Amino acid sequence: MHLVVDIGNTETVVGLMAPEGEVLTHWRLSTGLPRTADEYDHLIHALLARKGVDEGTLVRGVLGSVVPSVTERVRTALAGIIAGPVFTVGPGADLPIRLEVDEPQTVGADRIVNTLAARDLFQRDTVAVDLGTATTFDCITREGAFQGGVIAPGVQVGLEWLGRRAAKLPRVEFRPPDRVIGRRTEACMESGVFFSTVDAIDGMVDRIKAEWNRPDALVVATGGYAELLAPHCRTVERVEPFLTLHGLFLAGRHMAK
Repeated sequence: MHLVVDIGNTETVVGLMAPEGEVLTHWRLSTGLPRTADEYDHLIHALLARKGVDEGTLVRGVLGSVVPSVTERVRTALAGIIAGPVFTVGPGADLPIRLEVDEPQTVGADRIVNTLAARDLFQRDTVAVDLGTATTFDCITREGAFQGGVIAPGVQVGLEWLGRRAAKLPRVEFRPPDRVIGRRTEACMESGVFFSTVDAIDGMVDRIKAEWNRPDALVVATGGYAELLAPHCRTVERVEPFLTLHGLFLAGRHMAK
């Protein structure tokens, strides 16, 4: 089995992968909590033990990170758990994709492995919408070329901004409202944040398809909020919640050759 780790700004997702690439189980950890390499080691050991995973069956680790301050600590922890190699994915990794952008060295590991996964899974031009701390829109050709995209505020930004800036407004949950027009303050806020996010996704996808001149591009949602938001989005055709984990698995398999 393989252990893959996606370190995002808010959450770190640890995935246990079968040799064929199936996600057997996964865990979400808070990235913001300061932890040492020893603490990550203890935490990952505990997660594996609770699932009854024999650590001797772990033959490879793959790490993708957009938080440099955390990367080496997690890598050190994985190296102490996994007997086999631990690979770190970045812009310089030897992968069967192309970064056709002005500054390829600045492309995040998540966007790199999403490109690799889209190439493997879909074999068609794709707009990958990753709904996490930030909302990213990636333009990926059927041949596996990342041609740029969009980075927008994440889905929680509106709620956090309202809570900080408007003293009389309560904090509310991010969830699909029953109706657009709210009759209480909380309902008004829930509707405003949720449906403005949905409309922003659809509007941005429309603009991307028009400018990219790929009207038939497949629109795939991934990330922590994908399953919540996608059913309400007109433009999203498919949900792949583990697109990034699949891409990390593929990257590790390729780098191990």
